[in-house]
Amino acid sequence: MTILSRYIAVAWLRLLALCLGSFVAVYLVLDMMDKIPRFIRAGGSAADILRFFVWKLPEMVGQTASFAILMATLLTLGMFSRNSEIIAMRSCGISLLRIAFPMLFLGLAASFALLLNAELVVPGSYERMEKIERVDIRKQGVNAVFRRNNIWFRSDNQILQARLFDPQARVLRGITLWKLDGSMNPTSRMDADSAEYHDGRWTLQDVVTKDFSRGRGYAAQRTGSMDVALNLKLDDLRVLDNNADNLSYRKLREYADNLQNGGYQAFRYLTMMHTKLSGPFAAFVMVILGIPFAFRNSRSGGAALGVGASIGIGFAYFVVNAMLLSYGRSGVLPPLVAAWGANIIFSLGGAWLAMTVRN
Repeated sequence: MTILSRYIAVAWLRLLALCLGSFVAVYLVLDMMDKIPRFIRAGGSAADILRFFVWKLPEMVGQTASFAILMATLLTLGMFSRNSEIIAMRSCGISLLRIAFPMLFLGLAASFALLLNAELVVPGSYERMEKIERVDIRKQGVNAVFRRNNIWFRSDNQILQARLFDPQARVLRGITLWKLDGSMNPTSRMDADSAEYHDGRWTLQDVVTKDFSRGRGYAAQRTGSMDVALNLKLDDLRVLDNNADNLSYRKLREYADNLQNGGYQAFRYLTMMHTKLSGPFAAFVMVILGIPFAFRNSRSGGAALGVGASIGIGFAYFVVNAMLLSYGRSGVLPPLVAAWGANIIFSLGGAWLAMTVRN
């Protein structure tokens, strides 16, 4: 790395640290103002509340990093322009692409870092945060995130209905399991008192099997216990609507596949799944868009312009992305298009701005 590249990279990283720290601090203060009074009324201790917000920091960083990167890019080039450093670089024959390259490289590296944060750090930190809030602060049961009553699940040619689920004992109770043929006609029915989950499989207890394959009537048979090949995991019994945004790509993919295999629509979770990959790369898109915008306004560059442009561009990206994601979750747009649409649109906008910059 040349001296000039190191100089540009260090200036960009310093402003990124300042912007990211400021955004996280504002986010943290606002979240504390909202949650701390409720936590205190629920009987939470100061130590539990502090641990809750510590574990929430990875989520805060992931949500504010793209906006911070955009502002750092605009402020860096605005500072260079105000000090006539861009003019000095250009007078030495250095192209705009050469000036922008360190920020593009660091923006891409930041996107991969955010992807690792979203996939490896945030899911675990969110689980700890939820446990602290539910168990330590609100004094709820550790298994409050599971569905409890009237559970339906379809797996290949089987449909299961359970009256309730005990997550602590890993037991489904009041089981009815139908087996269907290719025409969706029932071939057998199993009624079981309970189903226990051990070593990745379900075992029915006190089973009565009714075979309808003989045509008229049925033949009943009672069995003490029976293993069934049911593609139902404990994670499938979780209530995902409230925390699906913080699940990993792999978990969302498994859940969406199970829904589709069961004959249900999974637009919402497929869109979230693709967003787990597209979201972190919004940071790189912000660099692509911010660099030509700053170069086009280099004569009037400065802190005020950088902050104002960051707010405008960030708000426009948020509105477009939210609109496309809502279309993806409702099935109007394919999930892949909805998740990556905003990145593609704003990348093309950045490329167009770059083509109009006087070199």
